[in-house]
Amino acid sequence: MQGKHADLPLHYGRVPAWLASRMSTLGRAIVESIVLEYGKGEFLRKLSDPLWFQSFGAVLGMDWHSSGITTSVVGALKRGLNPIARELGIYVCGGRGRHSRKTPRELMQVGERTGLDGQHLARCSRLSAKIDNTALQDGFQIYLHSFIVTDEGEWAVIQQGMNEHNGYARRYHWHSQAFESFINDPHSSVCGQPQGLILNLTHQDAGHTHQGILQIANHHPTRMIEEMRKIRMPAHHDVKAKDLDLKRLGSIIAMAYDQDLQDFESLLLLQGVGPRTIQSLTLVSEVIHGTPSRFEDPARFSFAHGGKDGHPFPVPTKVYDEAITTLQRAVERAKLGRTDKQQAIKSLHKTARRIEQHFVPNDKFEDFVEKEWAESNLLGGRTVFDSQSRLENRRSQAKKKKQTGQLRLF
Repeated sequence: MQGKHADLPLHYGRVPAWLASRMSTLGRAIVESIVLEYGKGEFLRKLSDPLWFQSFGAVLGMDWHSSGITTSVVGALKRGLNPIARELGIYVCGGRGRHSRKTPRELMQVGERTGLDGQHLARCSRLSAKIDNTALQDGFQIYLHSFIVTDEGEWAVIQQGMNEHNGYARRYHWHSQAFESFINDPHSSVCGQPQGLILNLTHQDAGHTHQGILQIANHHPTRMIEEMRKIRMPAHHDVKAKDLDLKRLGSIIAMAYDQDLQDFESLLLLQGVGPRTIQSLTLVSEVIHGTPSRFEDPARFSFAHGGKDGHPFPVPTKVYDEAITTLQRAVERAKLGRTDKQQAIKSLHKTARRIEQHFVPNDKFEDFVEKEWAESNLLGGRTVFDSQSRLENRRSQAKKKKQTGQLRLF
């Protein structure tokens, strides 16, 4: 069993309808692309990687660092994938609050439709929730539980807990591959920011305590997890240069806007797609085809479609819609055996990696953000604060800088 987690600042609010619908549509197209190219198991493997999940949420237009990315992405996947579950072979169950409590019943229904053992799946769901909420007492109370299962029985769990005292949420990832035992080190790489003593009854050395659980609650655990991997997102809401790999981001921007760097064979297959959409599609291509090392700076993926709160810039809905249409057409052609556009999108990721090898960015990260703000109206830029004048002031200031030639890109 692989178990990983990420810590994120608590963030309240709702996703506006205009973004939620786009998230479901683009998320569905991305998942279909992954399944067509690599299979259902690879999608579940990606879901079990906290950094990939964070990058996926950012490319969908959610705020790249906050706890809200979990609930919104899980909801988008459920709305986008369940209508095609029989065709795709992937079922998304559970969710936040009352929806999480429906997970066992939903899994029983999946069992009836697919022939899988629904009772077993429901048991796995309950156990994973119990472990992260009870057997592993790290100060976070689970409030979201989502169980994603294929028609072959492979599954992943994404759940999130809240700690109101320190203002953070913690997301836990599970994957059924290499499953051995729920009570014997299921979390091979989970360790949290110090919260005082941690009670971990799933550690390999805790076997003798399983019969004496009431007694161990009053004692210091004799040994903590030795191997750990923790991802803690920064508390600041905006995207700063230190949050991302400027060489990687700069190479993508250069490929999109510098004619000398473009892969013309690939771009010819994406006729009618402008430079700004190429930038978005390149980051989408990374989410579909990138290896784990490509997701060490999830903030970079917010430069595909911005963020609902305007960080790093408003969601460019016109670009978002063009990216959705292009990817949907590629998926539909691939289903018919015509993979030219699918391969063209894949090559964007490869081309960006090639350019990146020799690319040297300058120090004008802020100028690129200002350019996006300056062009926000032209690109259909929207945020949850659409009616607030401060956003218009920000756009106006950025536009003036652009007109006076003060902005210089990578």
